Amino acid sequence: MDRKYFEENIFEKKNFTETPIQTGEYELCTFNGCDFSNTDLSNITFTECTFNGCNLSLAKLTNTGMRDLKFIDSKLLGLHFQDCSDFLFAVNFDKCILNLSSFYKQKLKKTYFKDCSLYEVDFTEADLSHAILENCDLSGAKFEKTNLEKSDLRSAFNYSIDPELNKIKKAKFSKEGITGLLDKYDIEIH
Repeated sequence: MDRKYFEENIFEKKNFTETPIQTGEYELCTFNGCDFSNTDLSNITFTECTFNGCNLSLAKLTNTGMRDLKFIDSKLLGLHFQDCSDFLFAVNFDKCILNLSSFYKQKLKKTYFKDCSLYEVDFTEADLSHAILENCDLSGAKFEKTNLEKSDLRSAFNYSIDPELNKIKKAKFSKEGITGLLDKYDIEIH
């Protein structure tokens, strides 16, 4: 099947659950209010694209190329980002719901998460070095063998990170957030 190439296209309120997105390469495209929920995005490459107000919940991401993507005010529930192509993988999230998603072993160096809901997101063995998690809710997020070196979690909240199981050298935390580093000790801090 021929791979289609789309450049600088704007897709407005497309329902890709009814008419599947064409397999191919999308560069500098903008998706506004589009529904990708439960769709198969496998083997599609997105480069420097923006997703505004889109729903990508439970989309299949096998070998999906995500190269310098911006997700704004979008719903990304239950996505398995570890299934994406590693080549030039780069994403940023602003006001997104990423609950129950997985970034297992994903390279997220310098990734920016702003005002995001990250309930029960799996960051096991992910590289979040130099990442910024600004005003993000990390309730139940899993950090195990995660590289958080030089990351900024000063305004993040509801996290539980074991310093003995994760790399946190030079990471930034707020004084209020220190309790999230001591959860395993079951101590009271006043």
